[in-house]
Amino acid sequence: MRLSRKLRLLSAALAPMLALTACSGGSGGGGTGASANEQVKIKVWSWDGTVEGAVAGFQAANPNIKVEVVNAGSSQDEYKALDNAIQAGSGVPDLVMFEYFAVPYFAIPGKLADLGEFGAGKLQQDYVPAAWSDVTVGGKVYALPSDYGPSAMFYNEATLKKAGVDKPPATWDEYYEAAKKVRALGGDHYIAQDTGDIFFLLSLIWQAGGRPFKVDGTKVHIDFTDAGTTKAVAFWQKMLDEGLINTKITGWSDDWNRALNDGSLATQTMGGWLTSTLPERAPKASGDFKVALMPQWEPGTKVGAANGGSSFGIPAAAEHKEAAYKFLEYFAHGKGLSSRVEAGAFVPNLSVLDDKAFRDKESTYFGGQKVGAVLAEASEIVGSGWQYPPFFEWARSIYGDLASPFYTTGKGSLAEILEQWRQRCIQYGNEQGFEVS
Repeated sequence: MRLSRKLRLLSAALAPMLALTACSGGSGGGGTGASANEQVKIKVWSWDGTVEGAVAGFQAANPNIKVEVVNAGSSQDEYKALDNAIQAGSGVPDLVMFEYFAVPYFAIPGKLADLGEFGAGKLQQDYVPAAWSDVTVGGKVYALPSDYGPSAMFYNEATLKKAGVDKPPATWDEYYEAAKKVRALGGDHYIAQDTGDIFFLLSLIWQAGGRPFKVDGTKVHIDFTDAGTTKAVAFWQKMLDEGLINTKITGWSDDWNRALNDGSLATQTMGGWLTSTLPERAPKASGDFKVALMPQWEPGTKVGAANGGSSFGIPAAAEHKEAAYKFLEYFAHGKGLSSRVEAGAFVPNLSVLDDKAFRDKESTYFGGQKVGAVLAEASEIVGSGWQYPPFFEWARSIYGDLASPFYTTGKGSLAEILEQWRQRCIQYGNEQGFEVS
């Protein structure tokens, strides 16, 4: 889930962390675990509350392993703290939560243990391919997926019908026509908001077939001129140019909450984790919202993307790797998985997504809709081959800085912003020891 990760990472804070010449705590550091009877205590860094709920069951089945779950703050705070611990050679946790795009940053310089050494490879068949790909670097798996964000369109059915849109837009052309009708309602009515959400824009590019980032070890190539990227960017530019998108409301703000509650924002194209967020943010809209697949670029096709998601990996310098992996497999794949799903986690495990009970469960908030079935399908159609550069945690914060003037003044274009972003990423990546072009 990206809900707790909206804070930006300052460049100055990340610069020393990304340097490949810094101490990496290589794969030979740290202990491997404990014997079957030795009492050990593992420390887990996580912002996912459902993981803590799995502790009691695990400890009951494994009385020699005690688990301490610590919230290390936002993702950016956690990554900084982990790098500091690795460089200091002390205080390294045994298990750490990572957004998918952060896995290569820690894996490439050897800061994560290869989970294949603990038998993780046997679990691959239980995960949607795109999620497994997100935790695989150079053919090795460095984390297990724990939650997932297949992109879907959450739409306020009441608002769309009020605007004369009787069914959810199935294509982006239909979405454009619906946007004009929603805007015609006047006032603050818009089909969506955007103030520079790079994850949303990248999900459009991803779905359209664009693959702007290509990563091969420490070699990174960035190109925002391929056909898919150009198509997606041009479409969203048109939406902005015609005033069909609210550029005043920022996601996760109080104004955003208000607009979701009163129906003035008709849709949200976000990760599947929004199913647990909307009821908290927009309780007054209960029964009005429904979920559909992302609108398609071509009629009759089914292609998706992802927006957010998290995993857990074991630092190479962790003291109790074997015990940590045992807990990881328990809550990410084993008996602890069901308790996390019941607590609201949307997981990429096929054993859950293919389960009839999961697909047939009706959601009160979403007007009795079988939301699980929609999101399970959204997970299955995520386009393959997407990559993030290993310094994306830094890059996403810089994109916001570059995009802000465009969204506040309307001067410039998305294509120009992306080119500026590309140049900054090339400069920064090369300064950090990557080979970026």
